[in-house]
Amino acid sequence: VACMTKHFPGGGPQKDGEDPHFSYGKEQVYPGDDFEYHLIPFEAALKAGTAQIIPYYGMPVGLAIEEVGFGFNKDVITGLLRERYGFDGVVCTDWTLLKPIEAMGAVVIEAKCWGVEDMSVAERARKAIETGVDQFGGEASPEVIVDLVRSGLIHETRIDESVRRLLRDKFRLGLFDDPYVDLDAAERVVGNNVFRRVGEIAQRKSIVLLKNSKTPSGNFLPLQGRPRIYTWNLDPGVAGRYGRVVERVEDADVAILRLSAPFDPREGFLERHFHSGDLDFKDKEKAAILDVLDRVPTIVDIYLERPAVIPEIAERSAGLLADFGACDAAVLDVVFGRFKPSGKLPFEMPSSMDAVRRQKEDVPYDSEDPLFPFGHGLTY
Repeated sequence: VACMTKHFPGGGPQKDGEDPHFSYGKEQVYPGDDFEYHLIPFEAALKAGTAQIIPYYGMPVGLAIEEVGFGFNKDVITGLLRERYGFDGVVCTDWTLLKPIEAMGAVVIEAKCWGVEDMSVAERARKAIETGVDQFGGEASPEVIVDLVRSGLIHETRIDESVRRLLRDKFRLGLFDDPYVDLDAAERVVGNNVFRRVGEIAQRKSIVLLKNSKTPSGNFLPLQGRPRIYTWNLDPGVAGRYGRVVERVEDADVAILRLSAPFDPREGFLERHFHSGDLDFKDKEKAAILDVLDRVPTIVDIYLERPAVIPEIAERSAGLLADFGACDAAVLDVVFGRFKPSGKLPFEMPSSMDAVRRQKEDVPYDSEDPLFPFGHGLTY
C-alpha cells in the first residue's frame, strides 16, 4: 500500500465553517494565527514515510503567502512541503482543479480553481506543475500537458521529475513484477472473521458515553434485564435480542433513540451530499425528540459525523452516547453493559450556535462554555 495523506496543510480552518468544494467556502482563514497547529498530523505522516500528499482546495487568506488554492500555491507545495519538510514523494491534487464537470452542456460540478478562476485550463495546469504538483487528481487532460511542453512553456525535464516519482511508487509496490491479484488470497483476506471482529471491537471502543443520569438505585446505565424498549432508527430484530420491542412510547420502560448530527439541506448536484450549516436541531425536529424524552426515560445515541449542539437533549435524556459509525449491536452492547464505554470526544460539543459563531476557525477547543469538552468520556 502506498499511503496518500490529505489534505495538506490542513482542511479545518474554513471561513464560517463552509466547505471549499464550493466557491462560497473557498477561503481558509487563520484569525487565531494558528497555521502551524494544523501541520502537526502531517509531520507525523511524513515521519512515518507517507508516499503521497494531496493539497487541499482551500485558498489561504490573510497570511504571508499567495492567496490561491493550495494545489496552485508554490509557497506551500515547494516552500513548505518540498523544501522545509524535504518531501520528495508524489503530490497529487484534489479532484477537478482544472476543468468543471459538465453534463448535457451544463456545469454540474465547478472547477475548484480558487484564486485562479480567470486563468485558462492550460494556465492553471502550468501554474500547478510549476508549484510542484505531479498528478492531477480525477482528471485526464494529457493533451494540455503535451501542448505546454511542445510550446516550450514547461520543460520536458520537469515532467520527467513527476513521472519518476510516480513510477518509483509503482516499482516499490511491485506492480511491474506481479501486477495480478491472487483471487484465492483476496477471498481469504478481505472481510475475514478476524478482521471483522477487530472492526466490531473498534466500533465499540469508539463509542463515547457523554451522560449517565443518577437514579435512587445508582447510575441509569447500563440497563439491566430485558426491558420493554421503544426505538427510533434501530433494527427491531437486533433490539429484540436485548429486550422486548414495543410500538408505543407509553408501553415502554425505556426509549432508545439513534440520531444523526443535524445539518442544513442544500441544493445542487454535489452540495446535497455534503452536510453543512447549523449544528442544532430546529424547532419541529427538536420538539419531536424532546416529546419522547419527556414521556419515558430515554437513551440517545447520536452519530457525530460533525459536532452537534444539543443542550436540551443532553439535559432531558437519561443517558447520552456518541458514535462515529457503529452498528446497532455495538451501541446496544454498550447500553446494556456487555461492553464498557471507553471512547473520548475528539472535539468539543458546543453549548449554542452563538458560541459556534464566535469561535476562531483555526483554533481548537475555544468555544465558550462547551456542553462537553474535548476528551470527555465516561465509563461504567
